[in-house]
Amino acid sequence: MNCVSTFKFTPSIVLIPCAQSSNPAKFLHISSSKPSFSPRWRNYASSSSSPIRRKTLTLVSSKSSEAEEVSDTEEDEWLEKLPEKNKPLYSHSLPCIEAWLRKLGFYQSKDDRAVWLIQKPDWHAQLSLDVTDLCIRYLKSGPGSLERDMERRFSYALSREDTENAILGGP
Repeated sequence: MNCVSTFKFTPSIVLIPCAQSSNPAKFLHISSSKPSFSPRWRNYASSSSSPIRRKTLTLVSSKSSEAEEVSDTEEDEWLEKLPEKNKPLYSHSLPCIEAWLRKLGFYQSKDDRAVWLIQKPDWHAQLSLDVTDLCIRYLKSGPGSLERDMERRFSYALSREDTENAILGGP
């Protein structure tokens, strides 16, 4: 199966050919931090009634099914590198935590890479890897009889085993 990823970005430096120059090799240089003009170009830049617009570029990359197989192998490597289950989460690397979450059945949100989702027969949840703690929100919109969303926070000082038991225990 092929996978296509797109990335959008705005260049930080723009070079604009100067129409009033007799030398076509001269450019107006604009940086994202601060425009820099030579004295000769100031009048030209200030006389322009329209602002300079930046183009958004789109890069497309494609992964073959072979790349996905490598990805599975890499994930297995991260699972092998997991510290003991009684070690605190702060002693785990981010790739190890991500591989562990996938192993538990979570999948990563496309909108926010720090958000993970899981759907169990009895409940659905959203897990956030925040700076200071791990937050799980059991969603009322999923199966079960929750009257409202229920949120729990766990310190990264808790062991992976305790965190796993608390999360998978459900609401």
